Parts: sequence; C-alpha cells; structure tokens
Amino acid sequence: MFKLSEIKELIKLVDQTSVHELEIENEGTRLLIRKPGKTEVVNVQAAPITHTYSPAPLQAGSSFPAAPAAPQQAAPETAQTLPIADNLHQIVSPMVGTFYSSPTPDASAFVKIGDRVNEKSVVCILEAMKLMNELEAEVRGEIVEILVSNGQLVEYGQPLFVVKPE
Repeated sequence: MFKLSEIKELIKLVDQTSVHELEIENEGTRLLIRKPGKTEVVNVQAAPITHTYSPAPLQAGSSFPAAPAAPQQAAPETAQTLPIADNLHQIVSPMVGTFYSSPTPDASAFVKIGDRVNEKSVVCILEAMKLMNELEAEVRGEIVEILVSNGQLVEYGQPLFVVKPE
C-alpha cells in the first residue's frame, strides 16, 4: 500500500519532468500516474488503484516538452488558488475528492475559525475512491479561514484552510 505522502511526492516529480507516465506495483497494489492532454480523470478499481493526473491543460497543437518545463510552468496553477499574506499558511488538498468537515454528518466539525491546531491535528476528511482519508494540519497555528464547504468536491492542490502559524 502506498502512503499519501509518497503519492504526493511522485505526482510532484512526474509534474516537474518530461515523464509522461509512471506505473509502480508494490505488493499487489498498482499506482499509475499519467499526464493526459486536457482533463483530469480518476479511474477507480477495488484493486489495483489507477490514478490519472493532469497538472495543467495544454494549448491546442502543443505536446509535452522533451525537457523539464520552464520555471513559470513548473508549478500547476489551480483556479481556486488565492493570494494570502506572507505570514499565513494554506493547507491544500493532497488529492481529488470530497471534503467533509466532520467525521459523521451529525458530529461537530474537526476545526472552526479561531481553533488552534498542531502538526498532527485532523482538520477534515477527504473521501477518495471510497476511502476516508484524514488530513492533518502539518503546521502549528490558528485556523483563520475555511475555504471550502462540507460535501464540496475538491481538486489536487486546492487550498482548503488558511492558518496563521505560531
């Protein structure tokens, strides 16, 4: 089984190189990361797991570069990316999925504006491929803004929370 941090790192590496497709098998689990032309598609199977990722749409008639992208193209831009003050930190979605602010529909939210969090504080659940993934804050500080609503579909790299670090 692949760890979420490993998957995130592999996606970043594929995005920053001219590699068009990466497939890894480990103990019966298969991970496939592919850069398609224009859309992001997630294929789900009970096992193995297949994930197709598109960092940024290509312009008509273009193809993937033979060498790593120029610096201005290195990081994929998400339409939801918001400018924030230098002293604030954004917690972003590590995957495509559905955002849940609480562990169950009738439970209170993991965090509210004004709550203090530490690196291991669970801030939400992201449902992807019928799996519930707890997302940790990864930073110590105070939640100053929640950028998505309960049940909303979120994209890879989309900002979810703004935290004022301590």
